[in-house]
Amino acid sequence: MSQPEEEYQYRLPNFEPESPPDDAVIGRAFRWSLVMFCIVASIGAVVVYLLDRPAPVRVDKVPVLEVPKPREKPAVDLPTIPLVDITRAAGIQFVHTNGAHGEKLLPESMGAGCAFLDYNNDGFPDILLVNSNDWPDAKSSAESRPTMALYRNDGTGNFIDETAAAGLNVSFYGQGVAVGDFDNDGWVDLFFSAVGLNRLYRNQQGKFVDVTADAGVAGNASQWSTSCAWFDYDRDGDLDLFVCNYVRWSAELDRQLECTLVGGKVRAYCRPDAFEGSFPYLYRNDGEGRFTDVSAPSGVQIKNLNTSVPVAKSLGVVPVDVDGDGWLDLVIANDTVQNFLLHNLKDGTFEEVGRKLGVALDSRSGLARGAMGIDAGFPRNDNALAIVIANFANEETAFYCAECGPISEMLFTDEAIANGLGPSSRIWLKFGLFYADMDLDGRLDIVVTNGHLENDIQQVFESQHYAQPPQLFWNAGASSATEFVALPSSLTGTEFAAPMVGRGASYADIDGDGDLDVLFTATGGAPRLLRNDQKLGHHWLRVKLVGNDGNRNAIGATVEVHCAGVVQKRFVMPTRSYLSQVELPVTFGLGQIDAVERVKIYWPDGTTSEVANPPIDKLTTVEQPAK
Repeated sequence: MSQPEEEYQYRLPNFEPESPPDDAVIGRAFRWSLVMFCIVASIGAVVVYLLDRPAPVRVDKVPVLEVPKPREKPAVDLPTIPLVDITRAAGIQFVHTNGAHGEKLLPESMGAGCAFLDYNNDGFPDILLVNSNDWPDAKSSAESRPTMALYRNDGTGNFIDETAAAGLNVSFYGQGVAVGDFDNDGWVDLFFSAVGLNRLYRNQQGKFVDVTADAGVAGNASQWSTSCAWFDYDRDGDLDLFVCNYVRWSAELDRQLECTLVGGKVRAYCRPDAFEGSFPYLYRNDGEGRFTDVSAPSGVQIKNLNTSVPVAKSLGVVPVDVDGDGWLDLVIANDTVQNFLLHNLKDGTFEEVGRKLGVALDSRSGLARGAMGIDAGFPRNDNALAIVIANFANEETAFYCAECGPISEMLFTDEAIANGLGPSSRIWLKFGLFYADMDLDGRLDIVVTNGHLENDIQQVFESQHYAQPPQLFWNAGASSATEFVALPSSLTGTEFAAPMVGRGASYADIDGDGDLDVLFTATGGAPRLLRNDQKLGHHWLRVKLVGNDGNRNAIGATVEVHCAGVVQKRFVMPTRSYLSQVELPVTFGLGQIDAVERVKIYWPDGTTSEVANPPIDKLTTVEQPAK
């Protein structure tokens, strides 16, 4: 049992005070003890130091610390590549109509594409400009409805409006275009993607006739189709048709959504994640002008594993033989969801391997990006295939690179930050882009057109603008410290760099001087035709292929130029960029090299042929040898 508190005695050894000490007394005793302990300890430490300290080291010279030297970058002389705006002077009067009247319906922001094509077989690249439309409830007469536009190249780089004469004065909400001779009659035909029903026009010797219903490629009236491509996926000799679809959209649904900027004060275009995804179309060419929809059995319809709804929100596509097995695959740029790489299994079906091969997502964050335009090529003149994808504002342009080989051994890595492409492109909202050797030095450069969706974007982000400058990324070579350099306007010209609300992008040699000229489209505005006026004195070689079995333009072929120990590769593939098509001939810059050893062609049917010592600074036409 414990004692009562008042009876408790506080004792110290050999001492028994008359009364217990209070707290103040105890505190003073403790402090004095602590002070004495510190004094004694300090004296001891000094004694130990004096007895045990090491002998002093004599220093004759104080060493000077050297600041690490930065790695020296190889000196690079940037080329002057002036691109001169000749739009009006060349006779182009077109202005795109997107139907925007303040409601901000999503298709208005996406623009439309363009194409270079030789529709009349005179050997000169003509221009096709896709138009959209006013909305059905707009107060406009049938006579004032906007139409597509076709401009004929007169051979000198001037263009004459032949829209009505060619039968293309037609009006619908167009998006993209694909150019290809689907009936193998020697005249290129046109497929237009649209918001709503798509259109197919057969070229009857320079006059286009709507054959959509007979061909069976209109699609669904509720779909929104975007980029599209002619390619022979089953290698039966005729061109099949792939069509990207974006999101499941309707004007009624868009109007019901409350999408705003600036704290709810300003109506904004809705993001794609406000809408469900949509399956693409794949049409097999059965001959005689008829197509069969094989979208479902072919494996191109990718579903969410949890919900079974379509994953795709596709804006760009490039057919390319990724693994070099002779069969065309499909690389698809999706907006805010994973990109696809549809590997051709050679039996009429495809397998989606984009995530497995590293092209599906941002490799650093593991997130999907807002992907628009796309291209693929060999910018290092080796066996490394590089897929470039234009992404949304504040997202770098992607540069997925991998050594070609068996698909099971390929793995793409995004090198955009390391090679300089990513940091210089990050701020802009990027749409159309393509590879092209703009200075004819033998290396593929990258051209990009930019422009925001929102004309009010500066109210939210001061660094963003509705109209944005295009960019030309010059390829300085893989051995340079910065492989891709964004050329300043002092080297490209202020007319190229002038801000615009850019969307589609394409190229062709419009004046026969060997270098590539550029065409940009703008949503709700005029296009920009830019003539390449570089005067660097570089040699060049252009190659045009003629197939002999169902694919007269040899779409899907690969052309190699061998010279001075370097092998350059180009794909014969008009489908690239965003909603657009480039010319069919392929261009090789040679720099100061004045002779080519050989040209090797890998034809779409798997056969090969060679041309020895072709003439330089000319267009060489190569016909496929008969089997």
